[in-house]
Amino acid sequence: MKQTNVFYQHGTLALLVPGLLSGTLTMKELLQHGDTGIGTGEGLDGELIILDGVPYQADSFGKVHVIGKDFSMPFANIHFADFKFLTSLKDADPEKFATAALSGKANANTFFSIRVRGNFSYMKTRAVVKSNRPFDTLEETAKKQSIFEKHNVEGTLLSYYSPTLFHGAAVGGFHNHFLADDHSIGGHVLDFKLASGKMDIQLFDTLEQHLPVNDTEFMEHDFSKDNIADAIERAE
Repeated sequence: MKQTNVFYQHGTLALLVPGLLSGTLTMKELLQHGDTGIGTGEGLDGELIILDGVPYQADSFGKVHVIGKDFSMPFANIHFADFKFLTSLKDADPEKFATAALSGKANANTFFSIRVRGNFSYMKTRAVVKSNRPFDTLEETAKKQSIFEKHNVEGTLLSYYSPTLFHGAAVGGFHNHFLADDHSIGGHVLDFKLASGKMDIQLFDTLEQHLPVNDTEFMEHDFSKDNIADAIERAE
């Protein structure tokens, strides 16, 4: 039985900060925990979005690929989709999106996912150039990114909301990825304008946090010397 109340996360954003970018979970393993999600590959190799059980990678060259089961990741979120209709949106920017997703509240105290399907009059995304060993820090790697923009594109914006309390384990607030229906643009969302679309929501009461305990670099790293919150804020 699929547990649609569970939000599964492999790795943490905190481990990316000092450059612990080794792939420590395969896509085959990740897909055992859901059919909808986001993430990044080893060395921050592009931006991932999983829809209907199909994993896509938006790479730094602006191409979208379906990736194989052996593709490995240092960080990913996934769940089994069971979205419920929340509202319809028109002329929505990220601020209006957030207000609608939070139902007018300043914040939320639990995890949830938002899916928006519709026509985006503007979409701006990024994908990071893959880093090779020795891996750079998150901030240095994130500087080597490609920016993509497109107007009037149909697609799906998939977002995960994490309470501020969990900033570091995840991004406190919204973490948004996008995939165009025609695969002409995808990646980590930097900005957008939704002309019209439908917003769905899925609430989670359980966080399943999976850590790469077999990775020596992770197990031996001293995170107390890393300015995690600020580094994530700048990189995101």
